[in-house]
Amino acid sequence: MTPHFNPGKYKKRDARETPPRPFCSPDGRVENFLSDKDSSRRQFLRMAMVGSLAGLGTAAGMEFATPRLALAQSKLSPDAALQELMDGNRRFTSGRLTAHEQDLAILKQHTIEKQEPFAGVLSCADSRVPVEFLFDQSIGHVFVARVAGNIVTPEIIASLEYGAAVLGTKVILVMGHGGCGAVKATIQAKEVPGQISALYPHIQPAIDQTGPNLDAATKSNAKIQAALLREASTVISGLVKEKKLKVAAAFYDIGSGTVTILE
Repeated sequence: MTPHFNPGKYKKRDARETPPRPFCSPDGRVENFLSDKDSSRRQFLRMAMVGSLAGLGTAAGMEFATPRLALAQSKLSPDAALQELMDGNRRFTSGRLTAHEQDLAILKQHTIEKQEPFAGVLSCADSRVPVEFLFDQSIGHVFVARVAGNIVTPEIIASLEYGAAVLGTKVILVMGHGGCGAVKATIQAKEVPGQISALYPHIQPAIDQTGPNLDAATKSNAKIQAALLREASTVISGLVKEKKLKVAAAFYDIGSGTVTILE
């Protein structure tokens, strides 16, 4: 039976109020991400992530318990994989793209049955951020997860874990961008329609760090989300410790087209 959506079930929150934090301790106290009391937040994400993975595995017939790694499209190290992304961005900013020269028919044929990306990117959903294009990459090269504000959620973690543990990505780039509407809306904290304000609690820690400066808050948010991704996922943190994976934060200047590594 298809569940009936009841709009009255969801209480509208005044966005002018101070946005709530996304994770709380059992006694209701808010835990700050950057404090030494963030263990409950990470534990919550781990538990939620496990549930997401279980559901994804059941739906798609995947075996996450003992994933079998696919061969990467290259034998790049994590550092070399990041360098390949940055080299591609330099080709993009200089107008010397090469991805279009690859034989798309061959790429399509080779990616019908499997995918073998060398990099993962967590990007904002903004239409001005064409991830594959700005890194000069073609079909099957980059495993992209997109959500407004490039925030880390259990579903995003599950997706990027699949990219790293099963598909063999060597680097994950968490990338914010100039003029980010999600960060700007969080700074303004105005009343918004629907559930847009659900983004605010994830981004608020960055604004607490930097104040209302848009670019500074966006860069801080990318760094916080990258750190959270490394800490909240036992799969990703394990691969990072084994030096099989690199997780970095970045900022994309939509005016110049340049991507800058933040850490």
